[in-house]
Amino acid sequence: MYYAHSTEDEFRRNWQPLRQHLEETAARAAAHGAAFGAGKAAGLAALLHDVGKYSPDFAARLEGGKTRVDHSTAGAALVLELATGNDRLMAEIISYAIAGHHAGLPDKRGESLAALSDRLTGFSHARLDPVWREELAPDASGLLPAFSWEPPPAREATHREVEASRARLAFQFAFLGRMLFSCLVDADFKDTEAFYGRVEGRQLEREWPALQTVLPGLLAAYERRMGDLRNSNSEVNSVRSAVLDHVRSRAGEAPGLFTLTVPTGGGKTLASLGFALDHARIHGHRRIIYAIPFTSIIDQTAEIFRDILGAAVVLEHHSAIDSGRLRREEARMADSDAASRDKLKLAMEDWAAPVVVTTNVQLFESLFAARPSRCRKLHNVAGSIIILDEAQTLPRPLLAPAVAALRELAANYRCSIVLCTATQPALDADRFPAGHPVGLPLAGRELAPEPQDLARKLRRVTLRFAGEMDDAALVAALMDQSQGLVVVNSRKHALALYRSAQAAGLDGAVHLSTRQHAVDRRAILAEIRRMLMEGRPCRVIATSLVEAGVDLDFPKVWRAEAGLDQVAQAAGRCNREGRRPLEESIVTIFTAPDHPPPSEIKSLSGDLGRMADKHEDLLSPQAMEDFFGEVYWRVGPEGLDKEKILSRFRMGPGRGGIETDFAYRTVAEKFRMIESGMEPVIAANTPEAREIVDRLGVETIPSGTLARQVQPYVVQVPPQARIALMAAGHVAFHAEKLRADQFAVLVADSLYRPDVGLLWDDADYLRPEQWMV
Repeated sequence: MYYAHSTEDEFRRNWQPLRQHLEETAARAAAHGAAFGAGKAAGLAALLHDVGKYSPDFAARLEGGKTRVDHSTAGAALVLELATGNDRLMAEIISYAIAGHHAGLPDKRGESLAALSDRLTGFSHARLDPVWREELAPDASGLLPAFSWEPPPAREATHREVEASRARLAFQFAFLGRMLFSCLVDADFKDTEAFYGRVEGRQLEREWPALQTVLPGLLAAYERRMGDLRNSNSEVNSVRSAVLDHVRSRAGEAPGLFTLTVPTGGGKTLASLGFALDHARIHGHRRIIYAIPFTSIIDQTAEIFRDILGAAVVLEHHSAIDSGRLRREEARMADSDAASRDKLKLAMEDWAAPVVVTTNVQLFESLFAARPSRCRKLHNVAGSIIILDEAQTLPRPLLAPAVAALRELAANYRCSIVLCTATQPALDADRFPAGHPVGLPLAGRELAPEPQDLARKLRRVTLRFAGEMDDAALVAALMDQSQGLVVVNSRKHALALYRSAQAAGLDGAVHLSTRQHAVDRRAILAEIRRMLMEGRPCRVIATSLVEAGVDLDFPKVWRAEAGLDQVAQAAGRCNREGRRPLEESIVTIFTAPDHPPPSEIKSLSGDLGRMADKHEDLLSPQAMEDFFGEVYWRVGPEGLDKEKILSRFRMGPGRGGIETDFAYRTVAEKFRMIESGMEPVIAANTPEAREIVDRLGVETIPSGTLARQVQPYVVQVPPQARIALMAAGHVAFHAEKLRADQFAVLVADSLYRPDVGLLWDDADYLRPEQWMV
């Protein structure tokens, strides 16, 4: 008998038979794939993923042999031999998934020996026991799901339109390949976890309830909370209530793509949640995924949802702990049982919760990922309602591939997607020429009532352009205003301005940036709200994290030069509740001579300047549409796919029919929503945080559980800064033998302080006395 996993029992009484593992994993994967109509293909991928273990070499490996055994390539090669006719193309896609189920999805071609084409060429049946055919009896027919596939281009189509059509079809197949990979690796993980859980008494991840099971209770809880809104008689709340009613009245619309364009302060967060709950009830969606642009505000939104719906149904998950060496760790997990057990310790979230609150980075980088740990959750995205809060923040250099993923999720994975923002990024296909990569079918899909009219009703500020203002001028302006907010373009500028304000003796000065972890940001925001409500001096100096969805209400705001969308978001923090006269609620736009903006923000500021000459009301939806049109025209289609992501998925005629040339691994490396990446550091500055860090050394607790617990204490820092902090002994990996490099913990507690956050600048010689102010 052949085995999949072994234990310490030398008599093999509790080893897992290989056939059992493959059949159970296939059943799990098929169930995952059924959510988007590809259950048979997903089941076949799982049935064959470990077929390479039907060999004496792997049997010897389980008994302690040291010879490395590649057991992943066999299934990748055999599925191509089994499939014929129209199923051959699907077999190719399955081949990528099987080959990559440990080390990650490969590129088809390349210089690396890990390229799929080289691995398939080198495969030999010689060391494979043919008994696998009798035990598994795989069926490689009927694999193609009934998708809305890209149709052939019309005969009169232009060359550009033909190329765009071919690219869209290749993207569809490549996207399906990644979703099948997700079904496989998650099923493999869960079957392996269940086996070792039984044998070792390992603590398993919690089970989440199904959304449809708990939906009646969630709707009842939501209705109770909305009753409080309806009982308020303020003018702004009256508008919010009208928005809410209108948005919810559209929940019966056919699933697909939607926009929700509501000015800041118009209640779009709660309205979008109400729409999602109603839409899920009518159309049977499996979960609600709320994606937010910044880790800085995810905790606030998650807290709102937990408060309304209950903590038992809400998962808060961002990319805080998904880091560095994991890819290398996964790459080595090819054949030993110790590696299988290690994989369990490294595992992260699978997004099985009814309500997931995450970040754009986590969502979109996962949709283009190659690693098993990043991809295993993707099959749970199928059948979801995805709300993209502040949709305008999707990075323009990656906008084309991001839009392609949204289009595909809506077309073939039973998703409804709501582009939710005060500053709609103008992605309607009617605004672009045929075949343009960012055009979406959005005509007639606006959920809000009359966005133009809403903008007029909720206009609450006056914009002014002040030209240059250095830090001394900004501090002087704050001196004259007991309560005010200054938003700058970098953490470095925010800290420098805060120190200037302190040096000037400015009362009520507050610093807020992502140098601080979520727990301290939450406490700071609560204190800011108290200061504002009580009329105390409150001068906040912040980065853009304060703009998206943070419900603060200042009488005056200063915003460093930026694009119109960011200016509009900053304006949403001024006179938010509409209690002050319009002419007194000033939002001042300035340039910072000592802290010039990055080139991209400088360009967006130029686009804003051109809008100022065309529109009397820069905060109107018309101005915003023109602004984004200007931006898209300036950067061109190439600038919306700067890394050429879409062109790295190709299909064309080959010896066996249509062949693929997908560069999964390269795309995963190129698709980075935060340029140059950021690395997590845990600042355990509370007893609760230190207790969680201590639990990192407990082997039976899964990494996903610990990551969820510790993420509120994570600060994201530039990679080189973390390297310098580690070299100086200020940061070290905790429980490294057990968790690899997932958990980098600040050792030098003196480098973190709640008011300024983590100071990583000049980390090689930083000492506490050098930053005391």
